[in-house]
Amino acid sequence: MVAAEKKSSLDSRSLQLRKKILETFSLGGRGHPASALSLVEIMRVLYDDVLRFDASDPNWPLRDRCVLSKGHGCLALYVLLADKGFFPEDELGKFCKAGGMLGGHPEYGRVPGVEASTGSLGHGPSIGVGFALNARIDKLDYRVFVILGDGEINEGTVWEAAMSAGKHALDNMVFIIDYNKMQSYGTVDAVQPLEPLADKWRAFGCAVVEVDGHSVSELQLVLRRLPLQDGKPTAVICHTVKGKGVREMENNLSWHHKSGFDEGVIAAMISRLGDCVA
Repeated sequence: MVAAEKKSSLDSRSLQLRKKILETFSLGGRGHPASALSLVEIMRVLYDDVLRFDASDPNWPLRDRCVLSKGHGCLALYVLLADKGFFPEDELGKFCKAGGMLGGHPEYGRVPGVEASTGSLGHGPSIGVGFALNARIDKLDYRVFVILGDGEINEGTVWEAAMSAGKHALDNMVFIIDYNKMQSYGTVDAVQPLEPLADKWRAFGCAVVEVDGHSVSELQLVLRRLPLQDGKPTAVICHTVKGKGVREMENNLSWHHKSGFDEGVIAAMISRLGDCVA
């Protein structure tokens, strides 16, 4: 199923979500656009097809919990939350502005639908394990999804959480890794090689699957049939492209974080969405 080198076409919904991410980024004047673009299909499938939630009641006790541990990719989360009605879409226009609710990282208690304040990397999995254990203690059937960056899993706290999830047989717990092979200042292989990544997650007690992280159908097939194995947490390794869909951003570390850009540059990127080679 894994297709690390396969070219994934982007349908109209994926392109529209990317357009909204770029527009929000442009209005805010700063952010991590490429990190959000590699997440689009993952977040889209979760919120369109998998997660149980009630946007009118964000604290509904039976909701599935979704924690974006790689909080710098928040533009993808914000666009989906607005799309689903957690808050008015005009809030996107206040991204990173005084008086707006949407900051450069997700903030629990301020943004409806955000389950944890993230951005200090490596903490989302431990929060997720706590949620998953609480579901067991309270005899509730909600599931917990934690989305991680590949650079983020250099953090030891990620593996402590994985060990704990395996020890407690938390089959309501899902780790989703956005494996775009790049982090803030270099390739993953140059900074801290991760392979054999699937074997590492298996060794920590997870059932593991690898998918093309830009294939809606592959993501749907996997995420609709969880858990992969009773009595084990699941790790879904999503092979993605940093900056997917925007030629200038794809695999370009200068777009990991950006500020002080010309808005016309972003407008041109929007006009060429999907016109890329990766």
